[in-house]
Amino acid sequence: MSPRIVVSAVAICLFTTSGFATESSPKRLLTGEEAFGGWEQDAPGVRRLIEPSDLPSPSPSTSAQNFPDVVSKPAEATLRVPAGFSVEQIASNFEAPRIIRRAPNGDLFIVDSAANQVRILRMSDGSGKIVEDSVFADGLNQPYGIAFYPPDNNPEWLYVANTDSVVRFPYKTGGLKAAGEAETVVEVLPAGHHWARDIVFSNDGETMWIAVGSASNVAEQVTFPPKGGVETFIENHPLGEMWGTEENRAMVLAFDPDGTDQRTFATGLRNCSGMTLQPATADLWCVVNERDGLGDNVPPEYATVVEEGAFYGWPWYYIGSNEDPREHLKGERPDLLDKVALPNVLIQAHSAPLGIAFYDGAMFPEEYRGDAFVALHGSWNRGKRTGYKIVRVLFDEDSQPTGEYEDFLTGFVHSAEEVWGRPVGLAVGQDGALYFSEDGNGTVWRVSYAQGEM
Repeated sequence: MSPRIVVSAVAICLFTTSGFATESSPKRLLTGEEAFGGWEQDAPGVRRLIEPSDLPSPSPSTSAQNFPDVVSKPAEATLRVPAGFSVEQIASNFEAPRIIRRAPNGDLFIVDSAANQVRILRMSDGSGKIVEDSVFADGLNQPYGIAFYPPDNNPEWLYVANTDSVVRFPYKTGGLKAAGEAETVVEVLPAGHHWARDIVFSNDGETMWIAVGSASNVAEQVTFPPKGGVETFIENHPLGEMWGTEENRAMVLAFDPDGTDQRTFATGLRNCSGMTLQPATADLWCVVNERDGLGDNVPPEYATVVEEGAFYGWPWYYIGSNEDPREHLKGERPDLLDKVALPNVLIQAHSAPLGIAFYDGAMFPEEYRGDAFVALHGSWNRGKRTGYKIVRVLFDEDSQPTGEYEDFLTGFVHSAEEVWGRPVGLAVGQDGALYFSEDGNGTVWRVSYAQGEM
């Protein structure tokens, strides 16, 4: 039987097959240096606000290698969620479940990147019971992002972003198998290191965005473009052989839906690993994995609106005008110093955000509506482990980010050495529950709210 964690209205009660523990739910805001703590601070309700002015100086000499041991769920391990919520594991037979997207009819499409498949889980109404589990398409090449097109209630295609291409399959609403063979839409994307490619369509269906991460940490093996300002950089990027292995990388590309008219939408994003549209504004958001090797708390990861034509700093700068101190970067591009766009929400360094989803359901309390959930895959380049959890990014009444984020689901870190889950993909179900994948043990989970069950 899968473990089920039930939360009372007064305290967080963590039930497992071996018993339960009780913990009060803290509500406090961590700022400044205190916000840089580690996994032992994590608990539902803990908020962090990291400002650009909080960043310490980079310290390459203190850079850590602290890879986790991923273990099966320990008998005494529990997950923690806010009062009123419960969480249950609904599937455990995936190799590496990644992105989750909800079809118009409520089916959950889940990409299993290691199995090179797209799977469908069909849920019974208002519960976590799976009534259908089908392979929609296989034979893919490290698939990651998927998107329905047209982006309305009657899509005709499912687009799949492989690591090296984009293909699409004919789709009929409610179908459990692709209605035809794959058609190649984008023949070539740069493959390899930072291999995940997410894909999103604009609401009007006219633009297809594809995120492509860098091929390195800070472009160590690259001859850089000539100097001449960010406009020249954007206009001439990619630069073929001059840009070497980073051609068409560390950016968001834009295409027409048929794969034509490739253009550069935004640059300087080291690894935009998850994208989505904000329902209230139609803005494109992405979560970014920043560079390693500068110390435990530098630079922060981030979630941000992606502005057309914007440059976000990589590899020369981070979080605004902070210059990377490494020899092949420092002093190389002073012309870009004042051209770096500042991201909206800073997240603890090395947390590795992979998935983002705005809450637009009716099950959770009203205060959650319009906020975003972000899945943090977890750190390795940090002495004090961080991440391995789901956080809630807060927005104000005008649908603008406040800069704060709050722990929502914690508990996957078992000890300083061991973890038993690494969250990746997120989707709001038709029932209003939050579904998420984790690829440490290949499982899928459902978070529901007791007073809002439909």
